Amino acid sequence: MKHLRSTVLQAVLVGCLSTFFNMSAVAAEAEKVDLWELGKAPDGEGGFTEEEPFVLIHRPEKPNGAAMVICPGGGYGGLVMGAEGNGIAEWLGRHGITGIVLNYRLPKGRSHVPLLDAQRAIRLVRANAKEWGCDPGKIGIIGFSAGGHLASTAATHFDLGEGKTTDPVNRESCRPDFAVLVYPVITMGELSHGGSRKNLLGKNPTPEMIKLFSNELQVGDDTPATYLAHAKDDKVVPCENSRMFDKAMKGHRVPSKYLELPSGNHGLNGYKGAMWDAWQSGSLGWLAKQGFIPQEAVK
Repeated sequence: MKHLRSTVLQAVLVGCLSTFFNMSAVAAEAEKVDLWELGKAPDGEGGFTEEEPFVLIHRPEKPNGAAMVICPGGGYGGLVMGAEGNGIAEWLGRHGITGIVLNYRLPKGRSHVPLLDAQRAIRLVRANAKEWGCDPGKIGIIGFSAGGHLASTAATHFDLGEGKTTDPVNRESCRPDFAVLVYPVITMGELSHGGSRKNLLGKNPTPEMIKLFSNELQVGDDTPATYLAHAKDDKVVPCENSRMFDKAMKGHRVPSKYLELPSGNHGLNGYKGAMWDAWQSGSLGWLAKQGFIPQEAVK
Protein backbone atom coordinates (compact mmCIF):
# COMPACT_ATOMS: atom_id res chain seq x y z
CA MET A 1 0.00 0.00 0.00
CA LYS A 2 1.40 3.31 -1.05
CA HIS A 3 0.66 6.27 1.19
CA LEU A 4 2.66 9.39 1.65
CA ARG A 5 3.43 9.43 5.32
CA SER A 6 5.32 11.80 7.47
CA THR A 7 7.08 10.83 10.61
CA VAL A 8 5.28 11.00 13.92
CA LEU A 9 4.47 14.60 14.50
CA GLN A 10 4.57 16.27 17.89
CA ALA A 11 1.93 18.96 17.79
CA VAL A 12 1.85 20.95 20.97
CA LEU A 13 -0.83 23.59 20.73
CA VAL A 14 -0.97 25.51 23.98
CA GLY A 15 -2.58 28.67 25.21
CA CYS A 16 -3.84 29.61 21.77
CA LEU A 17 -7.17 31.42 21.73
CA SER A 18 -9.37 32.03 18.75
CA THR A 19 -11.59 35.07 19.21
CA PHE A 20 -13.93 33.95 16.47
CA PHE A 21 -14.52 30.44 17.75
CA ASN A 22 -13.74 31.14 21.42
CA MET A 23 -11.67 28.01 21.77
CA SER A 24 -8.29 26.96 23.08
CA ALA A 25 -5.99 24.56 21.30
CA VAL A 26 -5.06 21.25 22.83
CA ALA A 27 -1.79 19.47 23.29
CA ALA A 28 -1.72 16.49 20.99
CA GLU A 29 0.59 13.81 19.70
CA ALA A 30 -0.48 12.24 16.45
CA GLU A 31 0.70 10.55 13.30
CA LYS A 32 0.07 12.52 10.14
CA VAL A 33 -1.01 10.48 7.13
CA ASP A 34 -1.75 12.00 3.72
CA LEU A 35 -5.08 11.00 2.20
CA TRP A 36 -3.95 10.95 -1.40
CA GLU A 37 -0.67 10.64 -3.26
CA LEU A 38 0.68 14.01 -4.35
CA GLY A 39 -1.20 15.26 -7.38
CA LYS A 40 -3.85 12.55 -7.13
CA ALA A 41 -6.47 14.22 -4.95
CA PRO A 42 -9.59 14.17 -7.18
CA ASP A 43 -11.42 17.43 -7.80
CA GLY A 44 -14.81 15.78 -8.35
CA GLU A 45 -14.86 16.73 -12.02
CA GLY A 46 -12.47 14.18 -13.46
CA GLY A 47 -9.30 16.09 -12.67
CA PHE A 48 -6.87 16.27 -9.76
CA THR A 49 -5.46 18.93 -7.46
CA GLU A 50 -2.07 19.51 -5.87
CA GLU A 51 -3.62 20.01 -2.43
CA GLU A 52 -2.56 17.61 0.31
CA PRO A 53 -5.42 16.84 2.70
CA PHE A 54 -4.43 14.61 5.59
CA VAL A 55 -5.56 12.91 8.77
CA LEU A 56 -4.03 13.00 12.23
CA ILE A 57 -4.20 9.61 13.93
CA HIS A 58 -4.60 9.86 17.72
CA ARG A 59 -4.17 6.41 19.25
CA PRO A 60 -5.44 5.80 22.78
CA GLU A 61 -3.31 4.04 25.37
CA LYS A 62 -5.92 1.30 25.71
CA PRO A 63 -7.84 1.04 22.40
CA ASN A 64 -11.21 -0.71 22.45
CA GLY A 65 -11.39 -1.13 18.67
CA ALA A 66 -13.73 1.75 17.87
CA ALA A 67 -12.51 4.63 15.70
CA MET A 68 -14.04 7.91 14.62
CA VAL A 69 -13.18 10.21 11.72
CA ILE A 70 -13.51 13.74 13.10
CA CYS A 71 -14.80 16.54 10.84
CA PRO A 72 -14.16 19.99 12.35
CA GLY A 73 -16.53 22.82 11.52
CA GLY A 74 -15.74 26.21 10.06
CA GLY A 75 -18.54 27.01 7.61
CA TYR A 76 -16.71 25.29 4.72
CA GLY A 77 -14.49 28.35 4.74
CA GLY A 78 -11.99 27.24 7.40
CA LEU A 79 -11.37 24.45 9.91
CA VAL A 80 -11.67 24.62 13.71
CA MET A 81 -8.90 22.10 14.26
CA GLY A 82 -8.52 22.79 17.99
CA ALA A 83 -11.74 22.34 19.96
CA GLU A 84 -13.60 20.48 17.19
CA GLY A 85 -10.63 18.45 15.99
CA ASN A 86 -7.68 17.54 18.18
CA GLY A 87 -9.68 18.34 21.32
CA ILE A 88 -12.30 15.79 20.32
CA ALA A 89 -9.60 13.22 19.54
CA GLU A 90 -8.15 13.74 23.01
CA TRP A 91 -11.58 13.19 24.59
CA LEU A 92 -12.22 10.07 22.51
CA GLY A 93 -8.81 8.71 23.45
CA ARG A 94 -9.68 8.90 27.14
CA HIS A 95 -12.48 6.45 26.36
CA GLY A 96 -10.38 4.07 24.27
CA ILE A 97 -11.59 5.33 20.89
CA THR A 98 -9.09 6.07 18.13
CA GLY A 99 -9.60 9.62 16.88
CA ILE A 100 -8.79 10.46 13.27
CA VAL A 101 -8.86 14.24 12.74
CA LEU A 102 -9.66 15.06 9.12
CA ASN A 103 -8.01 18.10 7.58
CA TYR A 104 -10.28 18.14 4.54
CA ARG A 105 -10.05 20.38 1.50
CA LEU A 106 -12.40 23.37 1.41
CA PRO A 107 -14.84 23.48 -1.52
CA LYS A 108 -13.83 26.74 -3.24
CA GLY A 109 -16.40 26.07 -5.93
CA ARG A 110 -15.92 22.28 -5.92
CA SER A 111 -18.92 20.93 -4.01
CA HIS A 112 -17.84 17.27 -3.96
CA VAL A 113 -14.27 17.80 -2.73
CA PRO A 114 -14.91 17.69 1.07
CA LEU A 115 -17.01 14.52 0.67
CA LEU A 116 -14.31 12.83 -1.40
CA ASP A 117 -11.85 13.48 1.43
CA ALA A 118 -14.24 12.19 4.11
CA GLN A 119 -14.94 9.05 2.10
CA ARG A 120 -11.23 8.49 1.55
CA ALA A 121 -10.56 8.91 5.28
CA ILE A 122 -13.09 6.19 6.16
CA ARG A 123 -11.61 3.86 3.55
CA LEU A 124 -8.12 4.62 4.83
CA VAL A 125 -9.02 3.64 8.39
CA ARG A 126 -10.55 0.37 7.18
CA ALA A 127 -7.51 -0.41 5.05
CA ASN A 128 -5.23 0.16 8.04
CA ALA A 129 -7.55 -1.15 10.75
CA LYS A 130 -5.27 -3.93 11.94
CA GLU A 131 -2.19 -1.71 12.04
CA TRP A 132 -4.02 1.09 13.85
CA GLY A 133 -5.74 -1.21 16.36
CA CYS A 134 -9.24 -0.66 14.98
CA ASP A 135 -12.17 -2.93 14.27
CA PRO A 136 -13.17 -2.42 10.60
CA GLY A 137 -16.80 -2.87 11.67
CA LYS A 138 -16.69 -0.10 14.27
CA ILE A 139 -15.58 2.93 12.28
CA GLY A 140 -17.75 5.99 12.76
CA ILE A 141 -17.74 9.65 11.81
CA ILE A 142 -18.35 12.71 13.97
CA GLY A 143 -18.81 16.29 12.85
CA PHE A 144 -19.59 19.76 14.16
CA SER A 145 -21.53 22.54 12.42
CA ALA A 146 -20.42 22.48 8.75
CA GLY A 147 -18.30 19.47 9.72
CA GLY A 148 -21.58 17.94 10.86
CA HIS A 149 -22.91 18.52 7.37
CA LEU A 150 -19.88 16.76 5.95
CA ALA A 151 -20.31 13.87 8.40
CA SER A 152 -24.03 13.56 7.56
CA THR A 153 -23.16 13.69 3.85
CA ALA A 154 -20.71 10.82 4.33
CA ALA A 155 -23.43 8.95 6.23
CA THR A 156 -25.91 9.32 3.36
CA HIS A 157 -23.64 9.24 0.29
CA PHE A 158 -21.40 6.16 0.24
CA ASP A 159 -20.41 3.06 -1.66
CA LEU A 160 -19.08 -0.35 -0.69
CA GLY A 161 -15.76 0.05 -2.51
CA GLU A 162 -14.42 -0.21 -6.04
CA GLY A 163 -13.88 -3.86 -6.88
CA LYS A 164 -11.71 -3.39 -9.96
CA THR A 165 -9.35 -0.67 -8.70
CA THR A 166 -5.65 -1.30 -8.14
CA ASP A 167 -5.75 1.02 -5.13
CA PRO A 168 -6.28 -1.16 -2.03
CA VAL A 169 -7.72 1.81 -0.11
CA ASN A 170 -10.44 2.43 -2.70
CA ARG A 171 -11.45 -1.22 -2.51
CA GLU A 172 -12.74 -0.54 1.01
CA SER A 173 -16.27 0.61 1.82
CA CYS A 174 -16.68 4.29 2.72
CA ARG A 175 -19.90 3.71 4.65
CA PRO A 176 -19.44 4.73 8.29
CA ASP A 177 -20.79 2.26 10.81
CA PHE A 178 -22.28 5.08 12.89
CA ALA A 179 -22.38 8.87 13.01
CA VAL A 180 -22.41 11.54 15.72
CA LEU A 181 -23.60 14.98 14.62
CA VAL A 182 -23.21 17.96 16.95
CA TYR A 183 -25.07 21.21 16.11
CA PRO A 184 -24.83 20.09 12.46
CA VAL A 185 -25.78 21.86 9.31
CA ILE A 186 -28.03 19.30 7.61
CA THR A 187 -30.12 21.01 4.98
CA MET A 188 -29.16 23.25 2.08
CA GLY A 189 -32.73 24.58 2.01
CA GLU A 190 -34.25 27.59 3.76
CA LEU A 191 -33.05 26.56 7.24
CA SER A 192 -29.43 26.07 6.21
CA HIS A 193 -26.50 28.11 7.48
CA GLY A 194 -26.07 30.71 4.76
CA GLY A 195 -22.28 30.82 4.83
CA SER A 196 -21.88 27.05 4.68
CA ARG A 197 -24.34 26.80 1.81
CA LYS A 198 -22.67 29.56 -0.18
CA ASN A 199 -19.18 28.12 0.37
CA LEU A 200 -20.28 24.61 -0.57
CA LEU A 201 -22.71 25.23 -3.42
CA GLY A 202 -21.95 28.75 -4.64
CA LYS A 203 -24.19 31.80 -4.88
CA ASN A 204 -26.80 30.32 -7.21
CA PRO A 205 -27.03 26.55 -6.69
CA THR A 206 -29.38 24.52 -8.84
CA PRO A 207 -32.41 22.80 -7.26
CA GLU A 208 -30.71 19.48 -8.00
CA MET A 209 -27.58 20.42 -6.01
CA ILE A 210 -29.65 21.77 -3.13
CA LYS A 211 -31.52 18.47 -2.95
CA LEU A 212 -28.37 16.37 -3.30
CA PHE A 213 -26.69 18.04 -0.33
CA SER A 214 -29.83 18.39 1.82
CA ASN A 215 -29.10 15.28 3.81
CA GLU A 216 -32.49 14.99 5.48
CA LEU A 217 -33.69 14.09 1.96
CA GLN A 218 -30.92 11.52 1.44
CA VAL A 219 -31.59 9.24 4.43
CA GLY A 220 -32.33 5.64 3.46
CA ASP A 221 -32.81 2.25 5.05
CA ASP A 222 -29.04 1.69 4.93
CA THR A 223 -28.07 4.99 6.58
CA PRO A 224 -25.92 4.19 9.64
CA ALA A 225 -27.20 4.68 13.18
CA THR A 226 -26.85 8.31 14.22
CA TYR A 227 -26.69 10.37 17.42
CA LEU A 228 -27.47 14.10 17.20
CA ALA A 229 -27.16 16.98 19.68
CA HIS A 230 -28.25 20.58 19.18
CA ALA A 231 -29.08 23.55 21.38
CA LYS A 232 -32.64 24.82 21.12
CA ASP A 233 -31.39 28.42 21.16
CA ASP A 234 -28.80 27.98 18.38
CA LYS A 235 -28.96 31.23 16.42
CA VAL A 236 -26.35 30.24 13.82
CA VAL A 237 -27.63 26.83 12.72
CA PRO A 238 -31.31 26.29 13.66
CA CYS A 239 -31.92 23.12 15.64
CA GLU A 240 -34.56 22.24 13.05
CA ASN A 241 -31.62 20.88 11.05
CA SER A 242 -31.11 18.07 13.57
CA ARG A 243 -34.86 17.58 14.01
CA MET A 244 -35.32 16.98 10.28
CA PHE A 245 -32.54 14.42 10.11
CA ASP A 246 -33.80 12.58 13.19
CA LYS A 247 -37.34 12.53 11.76
CA ALA A 248 -36.06 11.11 8.48
CA MET A 249 -34.09 8.44 10.32
CA LYS A 250 -37.12 7.38 12.32
CA GLY A 251 -39.17 7.33 9.11
CA HIS A 252 -36.78 4.69 7.79
CA ARG A 253 -36.67 2.90 11.15
CA VAL A 254 -32.93 3.42 11.44
CA PRO A 255 -31.55 3.77 15.01
CA SER A 256 -31.36 7.47 15.86
CA LYS A 257 -31.10 9.49 19.05
CA TYR A 258 -31.59 13.26 19.19
CA LEU A 259 -30.58 15.21 22.29
CA GLU A 260 -32.08 18.70 22.17
CA LEU A 261 -30.26 20.86 24.68
CA PRO A 262 -32.11 23.73 26.40
CA SER A 263 -29.30 26.26 25.89
CA GLY A 264 -25.74 26.76 24.74
CA ASN A 265 -26.26 28.43 21.35
CA HIS A 266 -23.81 27.46 18.60
CA GLY A 267 -20.63 25.93 20.01
CA LEU A 268 -22.36 25.12 23.30
CA ASN A 269 -21.02 27.94 25.46
CA GLY A 270 -17.53 27.79 24.00
CA TYR A 271 -17.08 23.99 24.13
CA LYS A 272 -17.44 23.71 27.89
CA GLY A 273 -19.94 23.42 30.69
CA ALA A 274 -23.07 21.39 31.31
CA MET A 275 -24.41 21.40 27.74
CA TRP A 276 -21.07 20.33 26.27
CA ASP A 277 -20.70 17.59 28.88
CA ALA A 278 -24.28 16.41 28.21
CA TRP A 279 -23.77 15.52 24.55
CA GLN A 280 -20.43 13.86 25.30
CA SER A 281 -21.77 11.60 28.04
CA GLY A 282 -24.98 11.02 26.08
CA SER A 283 -23.19 9.99 22.90
CA LEU A 284 -20.90 7.60 24.75
CA GLY A 285 -23.86 5.95 26.46
CA TRP A 286 -25.62 5.61 23.11
CA LEU A 287 -22.52 4.15 21.45
CA ALA A 288 -22.30 1.54 24.20
CA LYS A 289 -25.99 0.73 23.86
CA GLN A 290 -25.53 0.23 20.13
CA GLY A 291 -22.57 -2.08 20.77
CA PHE A 292 -19.86 0.09 19.23
CA ILE A 293 -17.90 0.59 22.46
CA PRO A 294 -17.81 -1.47 25.68
CA GLN A 295 -19.87 -0.27 28.61
CA GLU A 296 -16.74 0.42 30.67
CA ALA A 297 -15.65 3.00 28.09
CA VAL A 298 -18.55 5.24 29.10
CA LYS A 299 -16.98 6.05 32.48
